[in-house]
Amino acid sequence: MNSPVVEFHSKNPPKFYGFHTFAEPGCPITLTGAFRDNIRRFLQECAAIEDYDLGGMPIWRTFLVYESKGTVLPLYTVEEKVADSDRPFCDYCRCVGWSHHFVSKRKYHLIIPANDEWDDPIDESVFDLQTHLLHGLIHCNGFGHLICINGIEGGSKFICGREIMDLWDRICTTLSVRQITVEDLSKKHEMELRLLHGVAYGRSWFGKWGYQFCHGSFGVKEHNYGSAIDLLSSLDLDRIIQDFSFVKACFDLKQMIEYYRNMSGNNLATVRGLFRFMFTVKSTTPTTRYSTIVASWPEKKKVIFSTHIRKCSSKFPTKLAPTTSFFRKEKPTKCRKFSNLAAKMDSRWPVRRLEHVAEVIAEALKEKRAAKNTGSCGMTRQEARDAARLHIGDTGLIDHVLKAMNNVIVGDHIVRRAVNRATKVLEYTIQDLKCNDEKQFYPSKVVKPSWTCCLGPGRSVYNDVAYLYKNVLLGYPECESVESAAQMILHSKHFVKEFPFRDEDAESLMFICKLILSSVDLKADLSYEFTAVEHVDVPLYATVGDLKMAVENAFRDTYCMLEKLQVTEILELEEVEDEEVLFGIVQSGMELHVKGCGTDMESNLRYEGGIENWTVKCKCGARDDDGERMVACDICEAWQHTHCCGIEEAEAVPRLFVCETCCTSLVTMQRPCGLTYGYESCEGSLLKSHLREVGSSVICVEFYVHVQL
Repeated sequence: MNSPVVEFHSKNPPKFYGFHTFAEPGCPITLTGAFRDNIRRFLQECAAIEDYDLGGMPIWRTFLVYESKGTVLPLYTVEEKVADSDRPFCDYCRCVGWSHHFVSKRKYHLIIPANDEWDDPIDESVFDLQTHLLHGLIHCNGFGHLICINGIEGGSKFICGREIMDLWDRICTTLSVRQITVEDLSKKHEMELRLLHGVAYGRSWFGKWGYQFCHGSFGVKEHNYGSAIDLLSSLDLDRIIQDFSFVKACFDLKQMIEYYRNMSGNNLATVRGLFRFMFTVKSTTPTTRYSTIVASWPEKKKVIFSTHIRKCSSKFPTKLAPTTSFFRKEKPTKCRKFSNLAAKMDSRWPVRRLEHVAEVIAEALKEKRAAKNTGSCGMTRQEARDAARLHIGDTGLIDHVLKAMNNVIVGDHIVRRAVNRATKVLEYTIQDLKCNDEKQFYPSKVVKPSWTCCLGPGRSVYNDVAYLYKNVLLGYPECESVESAAQMILHSKHFVKEFPFRDEDAESLMFICKLILSSVDLKADLSYEFTAVEHVDVPLYATVGDLKMAVENAFRDTYCMLEKLQVTEILELEEVEDEEVLFGIVQSGMELHVKGCGTDMESNLRYEGGIENWTVKCKCGARDDDGERMVACDICEAWQHTHCCGIEEAEAVPRLFVCETCCTSLVTMQRPCGLTYGYESCEGSLLKSHLREVGSSVICVEFYVHVQL
């Protein structure tokens, strides 16, 4: 394989390292400090800065050599300064329960683009793409998120997902990150891997690298997740055959279980054992599938196995040869209606507000096109944002809509997003939707594959696994506990890995410093529990005063609201003078509690969850945002899951919504002035409400409420 032509856009000579050895201990450097310091040294010594930036954000590039393929791929690092960013808050933090984290001053994006984009400069759309081989975001306090990873099935030409995860894990370890989250949405042939791997191995696919349960959706807690895993993985195969005895699929299921039991040479007892054995089978034909396994068996076992194969062949005569048509992906459609897209977006804003913003942006694009300026008829992201702000004050809402506006239909127009070849800048453009071309823009109904066992057990292992996945894990007959356990696992998408604290430098002292704010600052804002903790290192013979200064500088350098922090006291050293040397008084690696004042409680950049004061109170038990679609009650203003309120995923959120609690209260409520609320049942789950005055005159106000009857 010929190595591609590599174009250099760096001010400094490029840095080349081996893909499989990069970030191993001591390669290329050894880093012993906190992440905020390690990342700076990493960029200085292991990357070359590019001669262009990304909207003012500097870009570094490191080249990784994949030796066996003779090719070179780029690892980009983009430094995003929060104070200058149009997206200062972190939705990923909010969805995993980190809303209370202080806003960090800098974010670092580590990106390996898709294969076809290795030789092209990155543009403004780089943060929104899900096609990167790797995209990780790490705040300068060491907390971060693995946003996307794509191996062979995700578009990579030769690098598998396991190799990319190995690389990411080595980078995180070398840079001394603290915690990394990932939202596990991985699938294989329409099967959710978090359910499949959870049953087979007791963990998600990311669990191979130490990622554990972090935050469940719909009120699922860690003990619920663990109990669900235990229940499904311990399902007894004999009991399954018995429970399926009155089901149409009983014969196929029994034959399949017997087939793999005999092949394994062991008495497989549970679903976990069955899936684990099936995962060892890789190929698609009996000859190649079992050649490696059978070769290691004793001769007596080989004879038994051959006899069993002949018996199975007589029971299942030759039918259609297995093909990959079972797993063929639907061709992606060109455009979607924005209203349909908005209904499925993970958003805290009502669908009607999202649609209104989209309409405002579309009108601005039409006005720009009608002006027929000599330049481009499109609008950059900032231009579209500024135009929308003339009508809408919520910039977070605008940014959320702009992120989704690509190949979408708004009214009678199509809004597209692409890089302007002349200016090399990402632009939004608009074009008319022609009636005769309308069909090509509306998505066709996706037909899910119908898994059957018509080929007989063993003909296609993936087909067999999918059959068990659909019929046993998702379709167990008349067993609410199995169905509930499967849903709990599917609702557990967010996983986290905590990297151990390292104190390896013999020439310095490192401490875990926890900030305790003054009573004045605490009274100013009680909306969150304060949890600012930083790793601080000082020279071996530093004094107590030096430590106070180092702690102060660390917090100031890391968090926006602590720029003027003054460290007043270290509780563990309160009786020690500032001139005293630390060595011999405290031990390296200790946790120290630091008192301070001067926190900027008026700053908008306080918490990663944003400045909006909103309450989640759903009947599933959720009390914080979990990334699922929500709707706010127009009376109590509490947010609840649309799923829990009976609103289907494909269904738009009603323009006026009243939760079940408020609806019950209104039905029985009477006011002293004589006004009462009465409700009449309508079709489906809609209620018509009348506000009327008891007396000679009647005032009637009608509106519709979506509740579960």
